[in-house]
Amino acid sequence: MIRAVENLFIAVLGVAGGLAVGSGLVALLIVFDLVPRLAQLSRAFRMSIWFETAIVCGSLYWTFADFMDWKVRLPSAFALAGSGLLDGMFVGMLAAALTEVINVLPILAKRLGLSAYMFGLVMAMVLGKTVGSLFDWLVFQW
Repeated sequence: MIRAVENLFIAVLGVAGGLAVGSGLVALLIVFDLVPRLAQLSRAFRMSIWFETAIVCGSLYWTFADFMDWKVRLPSAFALAGSGLLDGMFVGMLAAALTEVINVLPILAKRLGLSAYMFGLVMAMVLGKTVGSLFDWLVFQW
């Protein structure tokens, strides 16, 4: 009897935690308008339904992968590099959309007089993050 109550408590706690995290993600996506802003930045307004579908499908897939302990066996370093590139593109685009939504870059560019160089400023940040990450992974992690 006590074991069943423990299992029920753990199940309720897990569902409550999942609802809290899921609600936080949905609040982030809605309040910051990340999907519409991402569609605007990529000039793909007609494909915004694909962005939304990709977020939902990715969330569902990785939830099942985590719960069922799925393993992805990549056959070569080339496949691993492709997977890493896609992951990096996703994180970079999400970070760029979030940064753009909260107006950090426009305010910074306006105050520094770099409004005409906004694209270069964003690319410098992206390349700096990429080079810094690669340096960390390839030099410090090995």
